[in-house]
Amino acid sequence: MIVCVCNRISDRDIVRHAQQGCSTFEDLQFELGVSTCCGSCEQCARDVFQGAQRPHTEATIHIVAPMRLPAFA
Repeated sequence: MIVCVCNRISDRDIVRHAQQGCSTFEDLQFELGVSTCCGSCEQCARDVFQGAQRPHTEATIHIVAPMRLPAFA
């Protein structure tokens, strides 16, 4: 999804930069130009950036108990 329409920056662009070592939102702004024109995308861009900085295990692993199916006689 496009996060910054002014500079045509997607959520994937933001995630990629965050995972490649971009450590602050200000660095992200400098590297990509996200949220440097009108600023209406800033909160969304910050949310995507912060989400990308979390360890993958926290965001993607969900332990689910096995489901038992009823026995038919």
